[in-house]
Amino acid sequence: MRHLKLYPVVSFFLLSFFAFSLEAQNTIGLTTFDHDRSFAGYNLMFPHGQGTVFLLDNCGRIAHSWPDTIFKPGNGVYLMENGDLYVCKGRNAASNPIIHAGGAGELVEVRDWDNNLLWQFVYNDASVRLHHDIAVMPNGHVLAIAYERIDSATAVAAGRNPAALSEGELWPDKVIELQPDGAGGASIVWEWRVWDHLVQDFDPLAPNFDNPAMRPERININYGMDASADWQHSNSVSYHPELDQIALSVPHFDELWIIDHSTTTAEAASSSGGLSGMGGDLLFRWGNLAAYSMGGPADQQLYFNHDVHWVGLRRGDGVGPADPDYGKLAVFNNRVGSDFSRAHLLVPVFDTVSWSYPLGGDGTWGPADFDWTYERTPPQDMYSTGLSSVQKLPNGNSLFCVGREGISFEVAPDDSVIWSYTTPLQGGVPLNQGDPDPSTGANLTFRMTRYGTDYSAFDGRDLSPKGYIEGNPDTTFCNLPEPPSGTGGPMVDEDWRAWPVPARDRIFLRGDWKPGTEIAIYNTVGFKVWSGIAYAEIIEIDLSGFDRGPYLAVVVGDTRISRIRFFVRN
Repeated sequence: MRHLKLYPVVSFFLLSFFAFSLEAQNTIGLTTFDHDRSFAGYNLMFPHGQGTVFLLDNCGRIAHSWPDTIFKPGNGVYLMENGDLYVCKGRNAASNPIIHAGGAGELVEVRDWDNNLLWQFVYNDASVRLHHDIAVMPNGHVLAIAYERIDSATAVAAGRNPAALSEGELWPDKVIELQPDGAGGASIVWEWRVWDHLVQDFDPLAPNFDNPAMRPERININYGMDASADWQHSNSVSYHPELDQIALSVPHFDELWIIDHSTTTAEAASSSGGLSGMGGDLLFRWGNLAAYSMGGPADQQLYFNHDVHWVGLRRGDGVGPADPDYGKLAVFNNRVGSDFSRAHLLVPVFDTVSWSYPLGGDGTWGPADFDWTYERTPPQDMYSTGLSSVQKLPNGNSLFCVGREGISFEVAPDDSVIWSYTTPLQGGVPLNQGDPDPSTGANLTFRMTRYGTDYSAFDGRDLSPKGYIEGNPDTTFCNLPEPPSGTGGPMVDEDWRAWPVPARDRIFLRGDWKPGTEIAIYNTVGFKVWSGIAYAEIIEIDLSGFDRGPYLAVVVGDTRISRIRFFVRN
């Protein structure tokens, strides 16, 4: 707790931080903001239909951006500790008319804070195409999802039912690992392919003929009989460095998968090797027992899932090992009902002795149910048919992005919505405040990620507000207090003092204020980070919990506001 001491010592109390909720008036941009309860940070997003990655402060203002006039989302974007941006890009159908589906990309780029290109990897031709997401590993390598094109003859020879080739081919997924080459590009140093881990019970003369229920570690080539060539459509990838495992969200199977990354590429193509001894076979799958012939619709738990990741293990997540949710799998469950979605945490049963996820006695993987579920009240207030994300925040709140609606919101543990933002774009074109809500699909937002204000990427950076995405914005959410009416505007009082400056663990303030005067401290993005009531001439404020940087102390008097700036160093 931050403390204020008074000389002479008297009692004091802390004021509640101010909160605004203008949801009734605002149609786009920031619509709700409870300063006191929201997790302080900056929000990274890459909305569809345009080429700029935005970093927004919690007031809905642009703190930084990385513009691009050629490429657009395709889709993941991550900010590293040093300020580098890893981003997936493409040109929609113009990138590749042969392999084209929602979420398809073209390249992975790394750009520095100033938007200079550091390296780029293109993986996009008639046989392969990047899509959806990447994961940045601790060593700087990148795991990326890609399609590979399989023609109808090859698919049928592998046991695919010809009736399930409506587009004449299949695009099974693969995961590639990219290593920067130091010359502006990268090379593939590891890969895993769905096509190496098939099972089928259609053609006894084709390879891998078996009962899928007896081979749950393999992927039934005939599951998804009505699916398009975009067979799995994996939309997120996450890496667990302690386990050396990869998690995938596989919405066309309504499952999440875990595979072993500790293999060589040769082992990843087989059923042996790696820490698990299973090669590239699935270590774990969950969400839809029908995908391996072990259940039916009543057993299904995931529905076009999105954003599967290990909590606390995504770069900049901010959730540490002491958090009770650290290491759990998070997932956004899009199509739970015809008009509502949910988000969840689950804890796979992992055995560190065998380094495996053991099957239960019924031949399926645990757990039986989710560890945590979030559903809006009413449920229809959170619904998306695709995209979307969930992020557990370090202060116990949760941040959701309802992707097809372009709506992101933060929820406190008591289920109250304390921050909400509607992406203010219509087909990539900025809207004006007061315009009707964007139509569904017009402001698609793949994911919203919040990085805490203490994230090292922000050290020494200019994060001052640089306007808004929308026109005619509502600027009232983060205004500093105004003086009492009729006083002629804010004034700076040169008579009061603050010492030592710069401050480290404490600061003293002295002024001729009346008993009961409010003292408040704001950071550079307008958040009230501390407040108290002064009843003596000199007060002492404990700064031990303050981040390094400039602050503004504000004293609200009867007829004016006095302000003084000071700097906190660590």
